[in-house]
Amino acid sequence: MEEQKQQLQDEKMKRKTRFMETTTTTTTTTTKKKKRFRQHETTLFPLLLAALCSNCHNRRALIKKCLNRVLLSLPHLDLSPILSLLPALLKFNCAGIVCKSLEIIGAASLASIVMNEKIAEEGEIMKGLISLLGSSKRGTAMAACNALLDLSTTSSGRQRLVEFSAIENLLANAWISLRPLVSKLMCEAVFVFMRITCCMFVSGVMTDHGINMESKSSSATISPAAEMTLSEEDEYSILLVEGATTLINSCIIEQLQHIPTQLSERFLVLLKSLWRQAREQRFFSSSATRDQGNKFCASNVKTSSIAECIFRLSINYSPQPGPMDFKPVKKSIFNLGEASFEQFLLETWEVSPMLVRNPSNASLLQDSIFSPFIQYLGSKEAIPTFLPSLLRSIISCPAIASDELDILHVIKEINNHLGCPIIYHQDIRVVKTQSGERELHYFQEQSGSSCSLAPHTLSIDDILKCEVAFQEGYSIALRGMEFRYESIAAIADGLASLFGQPSAGVNMYLTPSNSQGLARHSDDHCVFVCQLIGAKRWTIFPRPDIRLPRLYEPCDSLHDLQDESCKVDECQHFLLKEGDVLYIPRGFPHEARTGIDDDQNINGTTGFSLHLTLAIEIEPPFEARCFDFDGFCDRWEGFMQVALYCWDKKQKVLPYKSDDSVPWSLHLLSVKLLHIAIKLIGNHDPGFQKACLVGAIHSKDCLFNNQMMIFWDLISRITSDSKFSDAVEHLEAAIHKNEDPLEHVRWMKHLNEEGEEVERSQSLSISSADSWCLPDLLIPHNRDTAKAAFVHVKSKFCREVEFQDAEQYYKMLLEKYRKVRKQYSNSMLSLHSALHDEYEIISS
Repeated sequence: MEEQKQQLQDEKMKRKTRFMETTTTTTTTTTKKKKRFRQHETTLFPLLLAALCSNCHNRRALIKKCLNRVLLSLPHLDLSPILSLLPALLKFNCAGIVCKSLEIIGAASLASIVMNEKIAEEGEIMKGLISLLGSSKRGTAMAACNALLDLSTTSSGRQRLVEFSAIENLLANAWISLRPLVSKLMCEAVFVFMRITCCMFVSGVMTDHGINMESKSSSATISPAAEMTLSEEDEYSILLVEGATTLINSCIIEQLQHIPTQLSERFLVLLKSLWRQAREQRFFSSSATRDQGNKFCASNVKTSSIAECIFRLSINYSPQPGPMDFKPVKKSIFNLGEASFEQFLLETWEVSPMLVRNPSNASLLQDSIFSPFIQYLGSKEAIPTFLPSLLRSIISCPAIASDELDILHVIKEINNHLGCPIIYHQDIRVVKTQSGERELHYFQEQSGSSCSLAPHTLSIDDILKCEVAFQEGYSIALRGMEFRYESIAAIADGLASLFGQPSAGVNMYLTPSNSQGLARHSDDHCVFVCQLIGAKRWTIFPRPDIRLPRLYEPCDSLHDLQDESCKVDECQHFLLKEGDVLYIPRGFPHEARTGIDDDQNINGTTGFSLHLTLAIEIEPPFEARCFDFDGFCDRWEGFMQVALYCWDKKQKVLPYKSDDSVPWSLHLLSVKLLHIAIKLIGNHDPGFQKACLVGAIHSKDCLFNNQMMIFWDLISRITSDSKFSDAVEHLEAAIHKNEDPLEHVRWMKHLNEEGEEVERSQSLSISSADSWCLPDLLIPHNRDTAKAAFVHVKSKFCREVEFQDAEQYYKMLLEKYRKVRKQYSNSMLSLHSALHDEYEIISS
């Protein structure tokens, strides 16, 4: 036993001795490597500098050897001294040295965020790098593109590249390089970028410690029919697209506006051609390969990135520049003179339905705002066989928030969905009504469950089924037509201008013969039904509630559409023929169908019907909807809130009078309470629920006088009906719920001019932090003092307020809302134009 113990101890000692020897050797080796590394680090810079300044015959070899050592020493090498030599190295008359220098820039940019930022701060390096993007030596140009992509992995790198006009350089070179590639793809009739593996660009996720490298090569199998060899020129073109889209998609609006128009328009033509083919390849591919097809090419460009780039470049490009012209819309829709239209606004608008007949059954194919769209449909095959083609040529148009005033925020919200196929319920519904009551949705009936009512993207198989559904009596309802066709967008813009609103919506309804699409319903907005093809019979029921419905409020919840209020003998019946227009105010229940009383024989049609509904949806403060959690602000109520805002703003710029009977703190509280009081009046007063048409005033005419009369009438109601006790009660309830009772006017921050937004928006907010005032208000003496102050401020406001001041701010806000919606429309129309038209590569 003793001998065995001794042997074990000896073995342990031997292993320990071997471990110590190994550790010592490893430490010695590491120390030697570090020593050699430090020697290299200290000698690389002087060697490079000496070689650059020397004229010896072997200096190129020396420079290459030094650059190789620099590259191998990254990321541990301190590159700061070497950075000063890179501008000269980028101008060296040896392509190998220039490419190796570009490779160092790329590798260092990926090594760490700090090194990336150091390189980006070197202006001469940036200039040299960007100048090489268009080098006549393709290897050098491609190396420059790769270095640019590596540098653009950080936001600071992207911004510096934009500042040094990298976008302009990329677009200029792309115009020259991409045209042959696009032509090749169009001739081959297949988009091969998605299936070909190119190990040209390696990137990853940037972290504080560097980049996690990950190969972007594709493993998808390429069928022989789809194979096409990419030349070096094709690979260069792909890098240009990737660089341009990366930088453009990081730009703010001002930077996008600085891109030269000619370069932007040319690049748009190329991008649309590429995106169209990429989308078609992905759309027609099977679901199994669709995820793989999301990549535009073997590099990191995705079809969604190209769609976003098209969207951004098109923001300020309008097919119809200049102010909106409402005169053609008024002439085509109303066919009325100036006096008659004003009479419509004063007597019919939001009061009763009205039918405008097509004079002398004039053809819509001639001299009509609808002619371009009808001719577009006419270029297809006979209805409904054109339907699949129509549905394939449109994309999803996500809704933007009603209070949205920042187009870049819109892009951030929807960029992952840009260019996607249409989505059920958001963009399209396939529906019919049986027995005048129950709505049937085709895809729900096919699946036998309610899941198909949920939003889902339509595949090519679903689109083909839409034609089958039409033949089975289902109507096709398409939303957002103003974002899909320029001619319809012009109609919507003109209509919005005519009624003084930020925008107008357009839906299309295609109904087969002897069928009813939607069940009886009422809308929360006024609509103009424009019959384009065929005929349709409409039944409009009396409005069951004197209170006007508000935007986004479920109208059917206000009343039972099937109750006794919808008596048949009180209904109005209208037969719409081609060219007729029917106005339906909000809140009137209605239904429509084809094929009754031989309507299918009218005008020689075959029984189907095609009509557009033009919707006047009014947004805050132009709408009924605002942003409190349990209520809505009324249409004229919004204008009155603006009037109070303007008056209060004047009080703030005037010097405070020490002899004023109201302390300034009580003045501020009284204004907030008056904002609440106006809201409370608007909740039940029909006068406040009428749509405000101040934005529609184009001259000092009778409409102007009418709006002035309404304004002063509402001021008198504020004087008589606004109650201090009601406002305080609402304030107390909201603060106890930890809610802001002025949430309904938070859109007023957009009335502020630059530099005052924070201060003014804070003054328009009451939160739980202001609850200190409640105990004081509950004390009878203090409550009486606050009430007296409220009455004083209210009286002063109603006496001093000026209509023209409120009108000026109201129209300023209108233009802000109109601008972002116009930008969204411009970009969506641009994306759709790529699918409607075959783009030719311009040779100039």
